[in-house]
Amino acid sequence: MTFQLTTRAALLASALAFSTAAYAETPADTLVVAHTIDDIITLDPAQTFEFSGNDVNNNTYDRLVDFDPLDMEAGFKPSLAESWEVSEDGTSITFTLREGVTFHSGNPVRAEDAAFSLRRAVKLDKTPAFILTQFGFTADNVDEMVTFDGNTLTLNLDKAYAPSFVLNCLTANIASVVDKETVLANEQDGDMGNGWLNTNEAGSGAYALATWRPNEAVQLTANEDYWQGAPAMKRVIVRNVAESSAQRLLLEQGDIDVARNLTPTDVDSVGSVDGVKVQDEPRGRMMYMGLNQKDELLSNPAVIEAMKYLVDYEGITGSFLKGQFTTHQAFLPLGYLGVLEDQPWSYDVEKAKQILSDAGVEGGTITTRVRDLREYIDVAQTLQASMAQAGLTLEIEQMTGAQVLDAYRAREVPIFIGEWGPDYSDPNTNAATFAFNPDNSDEANAVGLLAWRNAYAVPEEMNEATVAATLEQDAEKRAQMYKDIQAQYQAEAPIIPLFQRIEQAGLQDNVQNWFSGGAVTSVIYRQVTKGE
Repeated sequence: MTFQLTTRAALLASALAFSTAAYAETPADTLVVAHTIDDIITLDPAQTFEFSGNDVNNNTYDRLVDFDPLDMEAGFKPSLAESWEVSEDGTSITFTLREGVTFHSGNPVRAEDAAFSLRRAVKLDKTPAFILTQFGFTADNVDEMVTFDGNTLTLNLDKAYAPSFVLNCLTANIASVVDKETVLANEQDGDMGNGWLNTNEAGSGAYALATWRPNEAVQLTANEDYWQGAPAMKRVIVRNVAESSAQRLLLEQGDIDVARNLTPTDVDSVGSVDGVKVQDEPRGRMMYMGLNQKDELLSNPAVIEAMKYLVDYEGITGSFLKGQFTTHQAFLPLGYLGVLEDQPWSYDVEKAKQILSDAGVEGGTITTRVRDLREYIDVAQTLQASMAQAGLTLEIEQMTGAQVLDAYRAREVPIFIGEWGPDYSDPNTNAATFAFNPDNSDEANAVGLLAWRNAYAVPEEMNEATVAATLEQDAEKRAQMYKDIQAQYQAEAPIIPLFQRIEQAGLQDNVQNWFSGGAVTSVIYRQVTKGE
C-alpha cells in the first residue's frame, strides 16, 4: 500500500510540475513534445549516437544530402549540395554547394566548412565515425581524400562504391556540416571544438539550439532565414517525461502537442479522447531472435527451421505488442532500398513438431538469458510455451540489459531476443551485420556483427554478395541484390527477424505534418503546422 501511494504521489507531482510550467493550450506557433530524452550525452554531430541527440541535430544542422519529410519514398535529395557528379571510374564524387546559405552565426556555408566537418568527424573518431571510415578515410589520409575547391567538395573513395551507398551514408548526422570558424573559435587543447559542441551547436538547420537542460528539456528556436523557408513553429520544446501515464495526462489536458512514448494501454486511452489522435509510423528498429550456433541443439538446421514456426506472430502483435510492432520477417526494415516483404513463416506447432521428428530430434533443454524488459520477457515466455508443445524446454534467466549485452557480445546467450536499429539509411547498415561475418572465430571479436555474436558462419557466397551490393552502380540492380540476399537468409540463417517497431504518437487534432523520422531518419520539425 505504501508503495502504491508513493508511486501515485510521484506521478501526480510530476504531472503538476509540468502542467504549472505549461500552457493550458499551447501557443499556435509553439510545438511542445513529451519524450524520453535522458539518453542525450552530447550534441556534437561527430559524436552523438543516441536517439534523442540525433533528433536535436537533425533539426539544427544540414547535410550535403537529406530527406524530404513530406516525400520520404523519394529517398535522399539535394540539400546543401545542389548537385553532384560521379567520376567515370566511380571512385570520386564531386558536390557543388548551394550559394547563399548561412549558418546560425551569419557565416556563409562553404565547401570548406563541409570538408572540415567530414575531416573532423574522421579525426575525432568517435562512435559513429565508422559510417565515414568505411569508405577508406583515416585520420592520416582524410585531408587528401576529402578536398574542396571554391564551392565544390570532392570525396575520393578507396573503391568504386554504389553512389546510393555513399549518398545514403551522407544523410547520417555524423555528416552534418558545422561552421568551421565558430567551432575553431571554441577549440580547447586541440579538441576541434568537441567540448564546446557537446552543449552548443554551430549549424545552418531550420532550428537553432536555445537551451538544453540535461534530463529536463530541449528548446529550439526557428531559423527565420532558413534557406528552405522559415518553419511555422517558432519554438519547439521537448520535455523529458519518462512515464507514459504522465505523457497521456499532459496530452489530454492540452499541455503538450505530442506524446511520443505511450504504452499500448495509454494509446487505447487517448484514442478515445476528443481532440486527440494517434499516428502510427514504422521505425527502423527490428526485434529478432538469435540462435547461437555454439549451442549443439540450436546449430541443428532442423531446429533452426522449426523455431521459425514456433513464434506466435499474430498472437504476439495482437496482444502485448499490439500497435507497437508489426510482423516483419526480413532483416531490412520497411522503408529501405531492397526490402523483402515476404513472410514465409507462420505459427504452426504441428509443422515444427514434424520437422523435428523427421530430423530425429526428440527433445532438449536450452537455458537462455533475457533482458528484464516486459516486452522481451513476454516474447520469451510465449516462445517457451510453444517450444514445450514441440518437446523442447526453454529455461529463462532474467538479467539487466547490461548483463545480457555483455554476455551476448561474448557469444554466451543461447537464444537472444532483442532489437537492432539501423545506423544509417542504406541497406548495407543491416546487411553488413545480419548477413556478413568473414571470420567466425572467437579471436575475430567482431562484436559489431550480429552474425558473429550468434556464431553464425555466414556462407562465403552470402559474404561476397553483401560486399558486391555495396559496389553495384545501378540502383535497381542493387535493390534486387538485397532482396536475393534476404531470400537466402530467410531460408537458412539462424538469426530470425520477427517484428518491426511502430511508433505510436499521440497528437492534438490540430497538429499536422508530424513526422518522427520513419525507418531512415530522425524527427523533423520544420514542416509541422497547427490548424484551427
